[in-house]
Amino acid sequence: MSTSNSVKILFAGGGTGGHLYPAIAIANRLTELLKNRTALEIAFVGTKRGLEYRIREELGYPLHLINMRGISRSLAMINLLVPFIVVLALLQSARLLKKFRPDLVVGTGGYVSWPVLKMAATLGILTVLQEQNSYPGIATRSGARKARRIYLGFEDAKKFIADNSHAMVTGNPVRSEIGHGSRQKVMEQFKLDKNKKTILVLGGSQGARAINNAVIKSLETKRWAGDAQLLWQVGKRDYTDVNDKVSKLHWDGAHFPFANNMPDVYAAADLVIARAGALTLAELIKCGLPSILIPFPFAAGGHQKKNAESLSLRKAAIIIDEKNLNEVDLLNEAAGLLHLPKFAEMKNAAAGLTEGRRAAVDLISEDIISIIKETKQVESDI
Repeated sequence: MSTSNSVKILFAGGGTGGHLYPAIAIANRLTELLKNRTALEIAFVGTKRGLEYRIREELGYPLHLINMRGISRSLAMINLLVPFIVVLALLQSARLLKKFRPDLVVGTGGYVSWPVLKMAATLGILTVLQEQNSYPGIATRSGARKARRIYLGFEDAKKFIADNSHAMVTGNPVRSEIGHGSRQKVMEQFKLDKNKKTILVLGGSQGARAINNAVIKSLETKRWAGDAQLLWQVGKRDYTDVNDKVSKLHWDGAHFPFANNMPDVYAAADLVIARAGALTLAELIKCGLPSILIPFPFAAGGHQKKNAESLSLRKAAIIIDEKNLNEVDLLNEAAGLLHLPKFAEMKNAAAGLTEGRRAAVDLISEDIISIIKETKQVESDI
């Protein structure tokens, strides 16, 4: 553990952007708040299979790797090795914790966080959890009892935590640059028409095949209203296949595998078509963007549907079930919506979602600092 005038924090969470980017947002805000107040050392834990490893050069913090993976949904042979992988991950986590000696471990979910949180609790190291979804993941549900605080993105998550007396509903933290992007940069980058409304299609870093197929079907019908343009994040997995299919079609817009300049991408959008992952919704709220949400139907506990309903009930989003995509001309539906009075109502509702609310990243970071001060029994140095 660090001395009283210094702080060490270890972030355990990743695999996907939904778990990684909230951790980055908190880490960045803590760095800002503690600048010139104390010596702060932050590090991340991840795996070579996660997004954190692919963006390690831009991460901004040291990344320690452990060998950990979840159980495959298919009956893969690798599942037979999972018990051995878990034991190895626990040993690697214990070794890292003893070497780094953090004052606090922040778990933001994903399979990489579970062994780190488990060993931190075993070693008597303070832990806090940040849960993005309305249905908490395994790491949150298993680590909740020994965590000092649980920061919840959704009120609904409380009922799935046995002891929620130390839970705070904060909303989900997003990076400070989200909501402050440059529309002009994206217009120039993708050669888009600045005078047209832009429909942004998102599926996360891996894309969303059902949404991609629905977009392709819409483009093939050629019934899509021509006064809007498409900005389409296809995902790395499907990019080659999608590119082959749409390169022969005539349509206004651009497609790309994945973008790191998401603040600018959001700034270019008028309407968003997306899954209902917690981070995506938090970013839509921050940007005040209306949306058509297509929840992933196999999300644990149906949490994406619950996430989407939180925006739909506030009139900021429309929900389309994936099973109904074959009956909908998705882009034609979206382009038509842009001209309806309902769209203006959705824009106003989306813009009002953050009114009167403090940013989640501020609430979480300030509470973490209070917890560390209390634990280290110091007053003025942090």
